[in-house]
Amino acid sequence: QVRLVESGGGLVQAGGSLRLSCSASGRAFNTYVVGWFRQPPGKEREFAAAVTWNGGSVAYVDSVKGRFTISRDNAKNTVYLQMNSLKPEDTAIYYCTARQSYSDYISRDRMNYDNWGRGTQVTVSS
Repeated sequence: QVRLVESGGGLVQAGGSLRLSCSASGRAFNTYVVGWFRQPPGKEREFAAAVTWNGGSVAYVDSVKGRFTISRDNAKNTVYLQMNSLKPEDTAIYYCTARQSYSDYISRDRMNYDNWGRGTQVTVSS
């Protein structure tokens, strides 16, 4: 089990940037796939991005490709989500999640993740 804490959310104008951080406490963080899901107002929680245990593979939902970049620093037990060219439709609560896995396969199904942070609000104004 790992405890996950998100930070870096806030209010930004369309076209702006934010960097979210997910800090983990607990053992063996470098054995976890870590992902970001987001939940827009009144909608289901959806997959946004994820990175494998060693940073070797990443995955993005189509709507953020080319604008968001996920990365990790295992020495700091932290995963980052750099969000550029933000759009009003990116407004959501962003959740960090993790599951222990050495596979290069990245699941986009939230049911496959068993560790969750409390979320950080991202609001993009038009």
